[in-house]
Amino acid sequence: MKLLLATPLYPPEIGGPATYAKILEKRLPERGFAVSVLAFGRFQRYPKGVKHFLYFLYALKRARQADAVLALDPVSVGLPAALAARIAKKPFFVKIVGDYAWEQGKQRFGLTSTLDDFVESGARAHFFVRMLQKIELFVARSAKHIIVPSNYLRGIVLHWGVAAQRISVVYNSFDAPADPGNRETLRGLLQFDGSLAISVGRLVPWKGFSELISITEYIVEKVPDYKLLIVGDGPQRDALERQVEESGLGERVALTGSLPKDVLVRYLTASDAFVLNTSYEGFSHQILEAMALSVPVVTTRIGGNPELIENEKEGLLVEYGDTRALADALVRVLTKSSVRSKLIAGGKKKAQQFTEERMVAATEKVLRKV
Repeated sequence: MKLLLATPLYPPEIGGPATYAKILEKRLPERGFAVSVLAFGRFQRYPKGVKHFLYFLYALKRARQADAVLALDPVSVGLPAALAARIAKKPFFVKIVGDYAWEQGKQRFGLTSTLDDFVESGARAHFFVRMLQKIELFVARSAKHIIVPSNYLRGIVLHWGVAAQRISVVYNSFDAPADPGNRETLRGLLQFDGSLAISVGRLVPWKGFSELISITEYIVEKVPDYKLLIVGDGPQRDALERQVEESGLGERVALTGSLPKDVLVRYLTASDAFVLNTSYEGFSHQILEAMALSVPVVTTRIGGNPELIENEKEGLLVEYGDTRALADALVRVLTKSSVRSKLIAGGKKKAQQFTEERMVAATEKVLRKV
C-alpha cells in the first residue's frame, strides 16, 4: 500500500507528530507499506494562507500517487490533506491528539472553560475559534477512520458528532534507550545537585507551570535542597521567567527552553521526580517517557492521565487546582524512598505495555480498513 503521511512536524523538529511520523516512516515499510512523508515545515517560510495553499497543491500531487492519506493533525495539515484526498478520491485517515480550536481559544482569545465544558456545553467563543471548530469537524467527518491516543480523546471526538465505529484508540509508544546512562554519572556530568523535579511541555496556560513555580517555597520548607527544572518553550516563557525573577527563585527554578531528544532523555534520567501540573492532557508522551526511564511521576487526575496511572501504583494523582496536594505529593516522592521505589517499579512495568511494535501494529490495522 502506498501511504501519503501528512505531518505538521518532522525531525529535527521536536514534538509528538515528529516522533510518530518518523516511527511510521521507518516501521510501516516492514509491513508492506510504501510511505511518502509530506512535512509542513518545508512551507513555513511562506506567508499564512500561502503556505497552506502550497501544501495543498503538493498534497494533491502526492495523493494522486498514493492509495491512502494519513494526516497527523486535524487543521494545519489535516484540512489541505483532507481536501487533496477528496479530490484525488483516495481514502483519508486522521490522527487527532487534541482540540486545536479550544487550545487556540485558551491561548489567544480569552477562553476560560475547560475542554470538557467547551465540547459538552458548546460554550460561546471567538469567531476564529468557532471557525477552527468547523474545520476540525469537516476534517473528522471527511475521514474514513480516526485515530486517537486515548479513550479520553475518543470521548471528545464523539462529542463532535463522529460515529463511534469510526474512531480507534491507538496508544502512543515509547521504547526507552537500552542504556540511557547511569543516573549518578549523568547528574555529575550535568552538574545536577539537590532534590530535582523536572517538568516538560509546551509553555501554555493549561500546563500549569505558573502554579508549579508558585509552590516552590512551600516545598523548600520541607525539602531544603529542592530545585525545579522546566523544559520546553512557548508563548508563556517570558511571563514565567519574570515570575521566577520577581519571586527571587532564580537559584531554585530554571527554564531551559526546548532540548534535543537525546539531551532530554539524559535530563529525565538524572531527575528525582517528573511533575506535570496540567489541566488538559489527551495522552502524555512525557509521562510515558518518565515511567520508562524509572522516574517517579506526580501529575493531575485529568484527561488521559488516569489511563496511564493508577494512583499510588504507577504514580501519584492529584486534583487539578489543588496546589497543596500537588506540593505534598512531590514532597512524598522526594523524601520517601519506599514511595519512590514502588512508583518506579509500577511505572516501568506499565510503560512496557506501550511499545512501538504494538503501536505500529494497531496503526496498520486501522489503515488496512481501506
